[in-house]
Amino acid sequence: MAAPHRGNTGSGTYFITASTFQRNRLFQSERMAKLFIEVLLHYRSKKSYLLHEFVLMPDLFHLLLTSLLSLERSLQLIKGGFSYRVKKELSFAGEIWEKSFYDRRVRDMQEYSRFREYILQNPIRAGLAKEYPYSSVKLRLDDVPQRLKPLHLSA
Repeated sequence: MAAPHRGNTGSGTYFITASTFQRNRLFQSERMAKLFIEVLLHYRSKKSYLLHEFVLMPDLFHLLLTSLLSLERSLQLIKGGFSYRVKKELSFAGEIWEKSFYDRRVRDMQEYSRFREYILQNPIRAGLAKEYPYSSVKLRLDDVPQRLKPLHLSA
């Protein structure tokens, strides 16, 4: 679904997937999962990006976000911020992330809706839970970017 990261530098709306190192199931730990979500929401509050949807699976995350800086900077804040805090606060000494990530620029509302549904259904398809706690399902996040909203024509 997503293409390997090729160096998108501008702002825009993206579907992003990043995996843990060697697909280790780091986020089975509630402490790790909650810390990651805390980091994700922290940088959102700093206006580094708009966060539309997310799901944190045991060994990866999917995001639907609009980068306000650059895609690289947004992911550096998320992955680097989490790495720093997990090493400092949870005394984790191992590798955390695969070096690369996958991204796909969202071009229109149809793609946005498809990626949103993919994120929301991911834990269910993986057999984790319908009420999966590590996702944006119950959170009020940022609205759909205005440029992706369909225009309603009146008759």
